[in-house]
Amino acid sequence: MPTARFRPNLVVDGAPAWAEDDWVGRPLRIGGVPFRAAGPSARCLVITIDQQTGVRDREPLRALARHRNIDRKLLFGLYLLPLAHGRVRLGDPVKPADS
Repeated sequence: MPTARFRPNLVVDGAPAWAEDDWVGRPLRIGGVPFRAAGPSARCLVITIDQQTGVRDREPLRALARHRNIDRKLLFGLYLLPLAHGRVRLGDPVKPADS
């Protein structure tokens, strides 16, 4: 399934699956920009619509229901709040702000 289906602003490559669970509530730095990981993203029905064709399917919500159903919320991704102005660039490292 294409990543665009989830409508992300940023995609982190190289982190283990579900690494964002450990980031919730923590300060992060992407390149030189500080962020606070505000919380997990609960997914809605929009991700079941193929943006190219408009066809609706039960995936990926069905898979999330099997693997990421936490307190009846289907979680995938993370909300980040920027703590300062700055520019994030392709290839910038993502790491805890205190490291």
